[in-house]
Amino acid sequence: MTVRVVLADDQPLVRSGLRVLIADTPDLEVVGEAANGEEAVRLAREVSPDVIVMDIRMPGMNGIEATSLVTSGPGATRVLVLTTFDEDDYVYGALRAGASGFAVKDMALDDILAAIRVVAAGDALIAPGITRRLIADFVGRPEPSPARAPRAVEGITEREREVLTLVGLGRSNSEIAEELYITVATTKSHVARLFTKLGARDRVQLVIIAYESGLVSAPR
Repeated sequence: MTVRVVLADDQPLVRSGLRVLIADTPDLEVVGEAANGEEAVRLAREVSPDVIVMDIRMPGMNGIEATSLVTSGPGATRVLVLTTFDEDDYVYGALRAGASGFAVKDMALDDILAAIRVVAAGDALIAPGITRRLIADFVGRPEPSPARAPRAVEGITEREREVLTLVGLGRSNSEIAEELYITVATTKSHVARLFTKLGARDRVQLVIIAYESGLVSAPR
C-alpha cells in the first residue's frame, strides 16, 4: 500500500530533495507540495494525503498553526514535523498542536523515509530513546498560560493505567509487555483501548496525557 505524502517547506531545495528521494521509493508517493501553512492546509483538504512532512518556520501561516488545522477532526491527516531538534523550540508547540512525530533535517535520508512510514502506520516517533528525550524536555517547559490542574484520567482500568504510565516513560510495546509480564499482543490491545477511551489519536498524545495527568513526572 502506497503512503501518499505532501511536502510542506518554504525551501524549494528541501522539497526537491525529498521529492527525488521519495520518487525512488516504491511505497511512498508525493501527491503535493506546499511553500507555507496555508497551502499545506488546502492540500490536506483537497488530496487527503496520509502524511504531511511539515516544516515549522514558514512565511504566513507557520507549521504549528497548519498542524493544528490539518490534524483536527476524525480521519485527519497525520503530520511529521521536519525541523532542527536542537535549535527549533517550536517543535514542542507542534506536538501540542497534534503532530504525530518529528524528523530532523540532518538525519540520514533513509531515516526520514522510515519516519514517514512510522507516522503513516499510526505510531508516534521514530525511536523510543528519542521519544524520551523529546517528551521529557517538552513537558518540562512552562506553558505560556497559567499552570493548569492535572488532567483527569477517567474510565480506564488499573492495568490500562499501568500501560499508560509506561507509554509516558517512552517504553515500546515489547518493553511494556516484558515489564508487566503480558504478551505484546495484549499490550497492543491495551494501547488501542487507551486511544479510544482517552480520545488520543496516536502514541504521542498518550505520552502527553500521561504527563498532564500526573502519572509521569518530568525529570528535573
